[in-house]
Amino acid sequence: MGALLIGGSVTAFSNIGKNNDNDANDDAQVQTLISQLTNSTIPGATALGVNEAPITIVEFGDYQCPYCAKFNNETKSDLVNKYVDTGMAKFVFRDLVLNDLPSDKLSTLAAEASYCAAEQNKYWDFHDEVYQNSKGENTGWISKDALIEFAKNVKVTDIEQFSSCLDSHKYGQVVLKNDRFAKDLGLVSTPTFLILQQNTSKIAAIEGAQPLYIFENTINQMLNQTI
Repeated sequence: MGALLIGGSVTAFSNIGKNNDNDANDDAQVQTLISQLTNSTIPGATALGVNEAPITIVEFGDYQCPYCAKFNNETKSDLVNKYVDTGMAKFVFRDLVLNDLPSDKLSTLAAEASYCAAEQNKYWDFHDEVYQNSKGENTGWISKDALIEFAKNVKVTDIEQFSSCLDSHKYGQVVLKNDRFAKDLGLVSTPTFLILQQNTSKIAAIEGAQPLYIFENTINQMLNQTI
């Protein structure tokens, strides 16, 4: 089960278990995966969109990943406008940490900071702010001071609480759990997107900062395919 990943772009989706006796089991496995992916990591870090949406889009990303920043800054808003705001899809972000250095673990720190912002209901605002200020992998642009500035920019109310949250690393295990989950799925690059359809065993995967039409084509095929 799972998505077939091809050469850095969109993959074809699959009907897992089609034409065999395992359809119900395969559908159940995909619904369990959707549930695991869309359950809030912590209160305040919820999926964008309504629970009843027929499509779930999950981005696995690293805050130091330049291609994640490219997707976030060039495509995400259009994707959200077309699918999330219209009730067609939920959008989820999960941490896949690939750019930590042994000496600093700054990708993890940024991910922890996103959950510190979520405590004050600023998860998505902070998420976007980090990517809008991206300066690439391991160039030193992520620091505690920078993360505090990002929090101020999105009007996190209690900066002292945010700072203390960062110092405590209270969400370190949350980030680690997300990262292990992604790697257990076999994901090895960021951004990688899983697109899943409710009540079916269909999963598609898109790898890289692809333009909107790649997502459109994949979702349209998924919704229109005859089972």
